[in-house]
Amino acid sequence: MANRLAQTTSPYLLQHADNPVDWWPWSPEAFEEARKRDVPVLLSVGYASCHWCHVMAHESFEDETVADYLNAHFVPVKVDREERPDVDAVYMEAVQAATGHGGWPMTVFLTPDAEPFYFGTYFPPEPRHGSPSFQQVLEGVTAAWTDRRDEVAEVAGRIVADLAGRSLVHGGDGVPGESEVAQALLGLTREYDEQHGGFGGAPKFPPAMVVEFLLRHYARTGAEGALQMAADTCTAMARGGIYDQLGGGFARYSVDREWIVPHFEKMLYDNALLCRVYARLWRTTGSDEARRIALETADFMVRELRTAEGGFASALDADSEDAEGKHVEGAFYVWTPAQLREVLGEDDAAFAAAYFGVTEEGSFEEGASVLRLPGDAGPVDAARVADVRARLLAARDERPHPGRDDKVVAAWNGLAIAALAETGAYFDRPDLVERATEAADLLVRVHLGEVARLTRTSKDGRAGDNAGVLEDYGDVAEGFLALAAVTGEGAWLEFAGFLLDIVLEQFTGEGGQLYDTAHDAEQLIRRPQDPTDSATPSGWTAAAGALLSYAAYTGSEAHRTAAEGALGVVKALGPRVPRFVGWGLAVAEALLDGPREVAVAGPVGGELHRTALLGRAPGAVVAAGEGPGAGAEFPLLVDRPLLGGEPTAYVCRHFVCDAPTTDAGELAAKLGG
Repeated sequence: MANRLAQTTSPYLLQHADNPVDWWPWSPEAFEEARKRDVPVLLSVGYASCHWCHVMAHESFEDETVADYLNAHFVPVKVDREERPDVDAVYMEAVQAATGHGGWPMTVFLTPDAEPFYFGTYFPPEPRHGSPSFQQVLEGVTAAWTDRRDEVAEVAGRIVADLAGRSLVHGGDGVPGESEVAQALLGLTREYDEQHGGFGGAPKFPPAMVVEFLLRHYARTGAEGALQMAADTCTAMARGGIYDQLGGGFARYSVDREWIVPHFEKMLYDNALLCRVYARLWRTTGSDEARRIALETADFMVRELRTAEGGFASALDADSEDAEGKHVEGAFYVWTPAQLREVLGEDDAAFAAAYFGVTEEGSFEEGASVLRLPGDAGPVDAARVADVRARLLAARDERPHPGRDDKVVAAWNGLAIAALAETGAYFDRPDLVERATEAADLLVRVHLGEVARLTRTSKDGRAGDNAGVLEDYGDVAEGFLALAAVTGEGAWLEFAGFLLDIVLEQFTGEGGQLYDTAHDAEQLIRRPQDPTDSATPSGWTAAAGALLSYAAYTGSEAHRTAAEGALGVVKALGPRVPRFVGWGLAVAEALLDGPREVAVAGPVGGELHRTALLGRAPGAVVAAGEGPGAGAEFPLLVDRPLLGGEPTAYVCRHFVCDAPTTDAGELAAKLGG
């Protein structure tokens, strides 16, 4: 018998709809029920492609005995962290404060007033490694609730008070300048892994936002060290097992420092951010490898993640069925020498094993290897590599595919729109620009819909119930602005302005600080507010970047002032924790450079427009169009006549304009091209 989750749009919640646990979605009714029955709430938070969430579900939530006990003594509430990042953030902060670590599945016990009093992550079905079994935890919490209620109330009150006291210093003392950016660069240099690229040790995450900062810093200052760190990191990832050498696209992270063995789930946000970064690395260096990775990653997103409605699905699972029909992590992606021989025959298998680093002992589990490019095979025959790749990819396609989380998340689609629009423009792939436009259309049609506020998720063309958070507004505006630059369609600039006005009205507090939820959003035990990047740019700095670009397009003082106010936090955090404010530092580079405003009076897609898009000046905005209507689409194009009837480019910054030019080479020089 299905429980209440059967009515939801979240693939993660739907995975639990047939559990014997009587799950409730997060709702006032669930807490009302707990109050009525005088029992605690068990809050379980995860997401669809999370390996240990599946394990705990199978071991505990599908077990009748556990479910009976849970249903009798608790109101169980299931939350998809990707649908409700606000709920996840608030309770994860409590878990990390109490235990020193966090992660998913997250298991939190709450009073009927939603105050947390006991926490953990994964609990096993039997006691192991000093961790109690899930059943023991349930019984212990029940005993505390029944016999020591005062103590529970005191703990809950203390935790809530502690969280409330963590209000943010927003660094309202001005914007980051040369000195903060230089300190941030020095901090990154200290944490840089010279041997393997990237930052820090294992596990190692792809640092897309930091690479964007390094590329922008190099473009503005010519600092070779910044470019070196960016380029070497991108090369190491592209040649490692974290990159899918057959099908394109990146896995979530590497479990080792060398980028060899990934955690195999593939997320839309990582691939969108990395696609854009490799395209921009190519723009900076002309590297063939960067071009290949950008295009393969774009093609992967379109092929594997695009939904029937034109949006992009959230993720592919790490797990899939192996030859024995067991669900195993990485089964879809790894190869043994015997499997290579089966597909390729002896000669080509030996060639492929050397080229992709497949060994008898293997780099993964049970003698299997993750494909990578160890680079010690000497010069290679490109045609032979292409042939081998195609045959292996076709054979892999016959394997059971990993599951797909089909929900469309507004923020991550915004990132994908920006990546596909720019990659399509740089490499003359109008099909990619079309895919970006279709995803943008879906966001306007379904996620904005009738309510004129952004909904965070949709599935199968149906909007979910959860309000967009700050990262949704910031990243979707960023995507729309990139699309406006590439297509010359001013409607996207208008939609971005509409979203950013809501940021000003609903998400902005005193002194420029930003909140992750709107003023009129559901009130949680604390209002979430995090200026640091996680796997995606923080909502705070994503909004700051979009506000700054929009101000450059329109001359709006209010949006520029809001961007500058929001960047105070980067002044405070950039020198201290540069790895975690990469996007904020990238926006700071745009501010330090102007950003430049480029108006091309001439055809969209023409030589001058393309030259403008390829300019490296950090955060430069580009408006293109011709004819009397162009100024109505883009304020930057008002009163921009053609010189001698030729397409003409105008470059301005800091309220000063260069002489207009009809020469593409001259325009490139003005934009660091």
